[in-house]
Amino acid sequence: MKGLNQKKLRNKFLKLGVKMIGPETIFFSEDTKIGKNVIIEPYVVIGPNVKISNNVIIKSFSHLESCKIENKVEIGPYARIRPDTILQEGSKVGNFVEIKKSTLGKKSKVNHLSYIGDTKIGKHVNIGAGTITCNFDGKNKNKTRIKDSVFIGSNSSLVAPIIIDKESIVGAGSVITKNVRKKTLALTRSPQVEVKNYKRKK
Repeated sequence: MKGLNQKKLRNKFLKLGVKMIGPETIFFSEDTKIGKNVIIEPYVVIGPNVKISNNVIIKSFSHLESCKIENKVEIGPYARIRPDTILQEGSKVGNFVEIKKSTLGKKSKVNHLSYIGDTKIGKHVNIGAGTITCNFDGKNKNKTRIKDSVFIGSNSSLVAPIIIDKESIVGAGSVITKNVRKKTLALTRSPQVEVKNYKRKK
């Protein structure tokens, strides 16, 4: 990403119809490929081996490397798309989300504050805020599979290797360590305790 080449790359993509907001703050690689009707906001960094298809929006402060972005995808702001990731058509990756070596299926969403690693996600899946795929056990990287039309509640941890089957729901705040069957609710949560007339120690 040498400064001498950036001006040429920016001019090249502007001529191809890429809409850039604050182009002087956007960085490309020599092998970047971009389709039609793409919008890139300020302070985006596109590393090597990135292919961006048509009608894509990349919001500010996002970083992409060695990934494939299909049509009508929305990324960011503050998203990190790491190598070997595919974002399929119509999917959304929101703020403070990191995705590594994973596939996000058609019209699936990871909107806030999540880490997705070594995971295959089907279509029409919603990943709640604060969800983590726990892919590393200290020695090996393990895989997570989330099938079509699954809803993952906020602040959930999915401990790989694990499969979440179609149309199932993971309740908010759960730590899931076993496979979840189709059309079921999986919930692991300690009972809420209330202590009457409790007084703080002075």
